[in-house]
Amino acid sequence: MSATQESTVRSAWNRYRSVPIVYRIAVAFALGTAVGAIVGERAGVLNPLGDLFLRLLEMLIIPLIVFTLLGGMRKLTPSKLGKVGGLTVALYAATTAVAAVIGLAVANLFNPGTAVEFTGGEAQEAQPPSVSEVVLGIVPENPLAAMVEGNILATIFVVIVFGLALTMVRESATEDSIAGAIDGFFAFVDAGTEALFKIVWGVMEYGVIGVFALMAAAIGTEGLGAIVQLGALVAVIAVGVTIHMTVTYLGVMTLGILGQSPLAFLRGAKDAMVTAFTIRSSSGTLPVTIADAETNMRIDESVYGFGLPLGATINMDGAAIRQAVTVVFAANMVGVSLGLADQVLVLATVILISIGTAGVPGAGLIMLTVILSAVGLPLEIVGFVAGVDPILGRIATTNNVTGDLAVASVVGKWTDGIDLSGGVWSDGSKTDTDQPVAVTD
Repeated sequence: MSATQESTVRSAWNRYRSVPIVYRIAVAFALGTAVGAIVGERAGVLNPLGDLFLRLLEMLIIPLIVFTLLGGMRKLTPSKLGKVGGLTVALYAATTAVAAVIGLAVANLFNPGTAVEFTGGEAQEAQPPSVSEVVLGIVPENPLAAMVEGNILATIFVVIVFGLALTMVRESATEDSIAGAIDGFFAFVDAGTEALFKIVWGVMEYGVIGVFALMAAAIGTEGLGAIVQLGALVAVIAVGVTIHMTVTYLGVMTLGILGQSPLAFLRGAKDAMVTAFTIRSSSGTLPVTIADAETNMRIDESVYGFGLPLGATINMDGAAIRQAVTVVFAANMVGVSLGLADQVLVLATVILISIGTAGVPGAGLIMLTVILSAVGLPLEIVGFVAGVDPILGRIATTNNVTGDLAVASVVGKWTDGIDLSGGVWSDGSKTDTDQPVAVTD
């Protein structure tokens, strides 16, 4: 290859890479759909390319759970789990549980995915466990075996317990060697997490090809009628998020607990909500969220300084709704009825896995892979819904960030850490023209 040709190829590659990955995946989704519709069943020859994408995602499940959960547990040191920390964590857990229940409720009410029979994959045959078996199954007899066997809930439980134990030992350590060893271990976790993010980045780059192949094969087999089901999926998730934000955040928390106008809350949170919808990242939105909390909502730094960064990591209400609905959607697509025990398993997995969701590129698809694996549903559904992942991600992230501010406001009320006489809470406030505080990444 001549120098001119090499320069042209490099320039074309750089232009391709300059397009955000979510848009490239969206284009791959559209092109795969078109190819599947035109070529028909012959598009099935592309299946191996899609299967490779699914295998790469499966490869990352256990390492991501271990490293991201350990990183999240590091923030929950005993010294921070005082009144503010305890209330914050409890509210995050409660709202996530409510969100998951709402997600399952609207999914069972509307039953998205029933109009098209999906034959791109089959559910794994298994006798549904009882509720007691699900609960006991969270605690493994052999932690290493649980990880090797891909037991998601058991792995999550072990990592959370071990991570909290490490933080407690670090907090009370009197010997420098012990404290240094734990700090070194968490430094290794941070390095491992960064390495995993690099791998995820590579997988998502290949995901452009993988999604194209999966969509072409799926549409070639299922027909264009399957696309209608994706619209139904987005609509049901949007309904669930709207219910959660209206009832939980605006009704119970703002009107009921704070005794303030829901419109005032929305005025105070609007910058963070718009930013979250735009960039699809709770962590990336954090500077704006902090600015809204301090300038508009008059929350004390002692409250938001702990609650908001933690919320960007573990408060994933929108993800809980999204994943709960998508699992029911996947079950309906393959003609599987999720029983009570299955839905309890989905609920528990969604709540626990949300702790490790933040900061992972393509987190929605990866977490969906985890949950589908837990209930034995085909991973081909991941490629099928990947095309609407940018839309679902925006909806879920907006919910997450709104929930962070709602929890911080309530904790502020309960700990005398919010000024409800100023900012958006005061009558006639013109906080829309307030200048936000200077916050940097």
